[in-house]
Amino acid sequence: MNKIFKYGLLSALAVTMVSCGDDFLEKPANQGSASLTSAQLEDASVVDPEVGDALMGGVYSLTFTTQTGGTTGHDDFGHKSYDIFSDMLSSDLALSQSVYGWYRASITELQATTDFTFADNRQVWRYYYRIVRGCNEVIDGLGGMDVVPESDANKYVMGQAKALRAHSYYYLTQFYQKSYDASEEILPIYTSALDLNGPKVAASVIYDLMEADLTDAISLLDGFTRANKTQINKTVAQGIYAYVLGARGTDYAKAYTMAKAAMTGGYNLMSSAEVTGGFNNVNTSGWMWGVDLNEEIGLGLVSWWGQMDFYSYSYPAFGDSKSIDAGLFDAIPANDFRKAQFNVSPTTATHLMPLNKFFDSDRTRYGTSQIVKADYVYMRVAEMHLLAAEFAAFSNNDGQARTELKALVSQRVPDASYIDGLSGQQLKNEIYLQTRIELWGEGKSYLAMKRNKATTVRGSNHLSFVGEPIPYNDERMTFEIPEGEIQFNPFISTQNN
Repeated sequence: MNKIFKYGLLSALAVTMVSCGDDFLEKPANQGSASLTSAQLEDASVVDPEVGDALMGGVYSLTFTTQTGGTTGHDDFGHKSYDIFSDMLSSDLALSQSVYGWYRASITELQATTDFTFADNRQVWRYYYRIVRGCNEVIDGLGGMDVVPESDANKYVMGQAKALRAHSYYYLTQFYQKSYDASEEILPIYTSALDLNGPKVAASVIYDLMEADLTDAISLLDGFTRANKTQINKTVAQGIYAYVLGARGTDYAKAYTMAKAAMTGGYNLMSSAEVTGGFNNVNTSGWMWGVDLNEEIGLGLVSWWGQMDFYSYSYPAFGDSKSIDAGLFDAIPANDFRKAQFNVSPTTATHLMPLNKFFDSDRTRYGTSQIVKADYVYMRVAEMHLLAAEFAAFSNNDGQARTELKALVSQRVPDASYIDGLSGQQLKNEIYLQTRIELWGEGKSYLAMKRNKATTVRGSNHLSFVGEPIPYNDERMTFEIPEGEIQFNPFISTQNN
C-alpha cells in the first residue's frame, strides 16, 4: 500500500511542482496546489524521504523555468530574470543598443517602477511569492514551520525550504522597499500554503521571519551533503543570511561572522583564467550555488543566456547590446585581469559587451544550438569575501576590511598594496567599487547600491538618462505593488513610501 501511494504521489508532485501554469499561484490557498493534503505529504515523507526531495526539487525548478512570473515575455525565466532587472536599475548594466525593445521602456527608462500598471511589477511580485508558496507547500508537508522533522533526510529538505523562502522574501524586500525602515509596512507575509490575501506587515516582521528561517536552516542543514549545486546547503544558507543582515544594517558584526562562515565550504576564488573563461560551468570551484543546465532542461532563447550572451542563440547576437556602464569600465585599472572581460571596439555594436566574461563554450555568434547548455550562477564565494570586507568596514574595523578586500583584489591585479593606504569612507568606496567590478552582470550591483546608500551616474553608452545621478532611494529604484494586488487583495490599498 505504501509503495503504491509513494509512486502515485511522486507522479503527482512532478506534474504539480514542475509545471509553470497559473494554477500554482492563483488557485485559492485553502484548496492547496493539488488534491494532495499536507497530511498526505507529511505521511509520504516519513515513508520515503524521496518524496520531500521531489517536492523541493520542483520548487528549485521554478527558479530557472520560463513564465514563472506569469507572463509569456522573453524576460520571464526565473530568478535570473531579476538579476537583469536589478543590474539595469543600478545602471551598471547598460542597454546600449535596442532592436527588439526588451527592457528599454519599462526598466532602463524607469517607467515600470513609477507606474503600477506595468507588467514588470506583477512579474517580480508573482515570481518571488510563487517561490514562497512552493516553499510553504514543502514546509506544510513536513508538519509546519514549528516542527523539526525526525529523519535527517526530512530535516535537510525543511532546511532548504526555509532558506529558499528567506531568499525570496529578501528579494521582495529589496525590490519593494527603498531601504530598511523597521516600522514601514511593505509586504504581506505568508508562512503556510493555506494563507491567502494578507495585509502588508512591518519590514521588521519580515526580516525577523527571514532571520528565524535562516537560523533554522543553518541548524537543519548541518551535515547535509547535497547531490548537486542547485540545492542549498549550510554555507549557501549562511551566505543568504549575510545578505539579509547586511540589508537590515543593524548588526554588522553578526553579518561579518556569517559571511566568513559561508566561505568554509571548500570553495576557491575564481582564478584570473576563470574570470575570463565564460562563467558557464556550475562545477567551477568558486561557485557556491547554481544550476547545471542541459539539453534535457531545454532552455533556449527565453533565458538569461538568451538575453546576455553574444555567443548563444540570443538577443545580443541579433543586436540588443547589453554592456558594462562606460564609467564603471573606465574605473577598472588597465592592469586588472577583469578589464579583459569586456570588448573594446568603440565603432561597433559589441563595444563594452562582456564577450570574454559570459559565453557559451563554443564561442560562435548566434550559438551552435538553440538549446542552452551553459549554466546559471546564483552565488559565488567572491561575494562572501566582499561582504566580509564591507561589513568589517561598516563596523569601523578597517584593518580587517583591508585584509578581506586584499584576499580578492590580490587575485585580480599584480599589486594590491594600494589598499593598505585606504581607511574610512575611501575604503568603503573601494569595497563598493570592487563589488561592482567583480560581480558585474551577476545581479548583485543593485543590492550593493542599496547597502551602501550609493548614487550612480549613467555613462555615455546608455540610451537614456546619460549623466544623470540616480540615488539608491530614488522613487524609480523600487517596483510598485502591482495593480492586481491593489485591486484584488482587500487588505492592500496603498503603495509603499
